[in-house]
Amino acid sequence: MPNLTINGRTMSVDAANDTPLLWVIREQLQMTGTKFGCGAGLCGACTVHVNGEAVRSCQTQVGDVANKKITTIEGLSQKGDHPLQKAWIAEQVPQCGYCQSGQIMQAASLLAKTTSPTKEEITAHMDGNLCRCMTYSRIQKAIQRAASEMRTASNSSDRRAT
Repeated sequence: MPNLTINGRTMSVDAANDTPLLWVIREQLQMTGTKFGCGAGLCGACTVHVNGEAVRSCQTQVGDVANKKITTIEGLSQKGDHPLQKAWIAEQVPQCGYCQSGQIMQAASLLAKTTSPTKEEITAHMDGNLCRCMTYSRIQKAIQRAASEMRTASNSSDRRAT
């Protein structure tokens, strides 16, 4: 039984090493924020972070992530108030909402590396996360808004620290 660290909690799961991480997250652990989309790693609905990197959980085997740090949409923010989540609401991104947890997780991996992403960087990083409702321009605006808010918060805390 592999040990997984998901959203800061370490737990044993009853799954074969070749079981897709998505099924363990959704079926065994009952964390349904991560969605099943295509099952082939092509749509991004199942995106989670493994050691800070965005991965497709439908194509990630449990055995490959044992003893690594896994973050799902439920673990992105304890209160659901991550700057991306707030920006998603402010920019009215979701329509059906199905792809949004994967979109947010993909965007969070970008903002963890780049505090001021350009439009081109956002487009390139988000390529492969599909939205049937075609809210791509709102997704891009939300990412830019969140990046700006994160920079402002960082600058405020830097000033207080000095």
